[in-house]
Amino acid sequence: MSLFNLFTISGSAVSAQSKRLNVVASNLANADAVAGPDGKSYRARQIAFEPQPLPGTDVAGVRVAAVTENDAPGRRVHEPHHPMADGDGYVTHTNVSVVDEMVNMISASRAYQNNVEVMNTARQLLAKTLQMG
Repeated sequence: MSLFNLFTISGSAVSAQSKRLNVVASNLANADAVAGPDGKSYRARQIAFEPQPLPGTDVAGVRVAAVTENDAPGRRVHEPHHPMADGDGYVTHTNVSVVDEMVNMISASRAYQNNVEVMNTARQLLAKTLQMG
């Protein structure tokens, strides 16, 4: 594997983790949303990754395969005086778990940072190699 492939692999991972952070941010922004007039509330979104083979090599990067909605039911809270309450007095909130999203955010952030560090280290190694020659 060429040292230059590291930039492609880490770059694809940085891009994928950036998209993951955007999905987490969207979920956290809608964590307190309630169901609209149609009775449907915001559904937490999850991101799935898949390997992305590099042409002419046996190694692979990563890419976003899909962004799917979580099928878990939303939280129902009895608030009969809430303007968005249904006929039985229940308000349907999102199925976003703030704790799970914070864990996701920390994991994605660290993966992002690690891949940036891989690229920086590879750059420094290339610079040192050029200085030796």
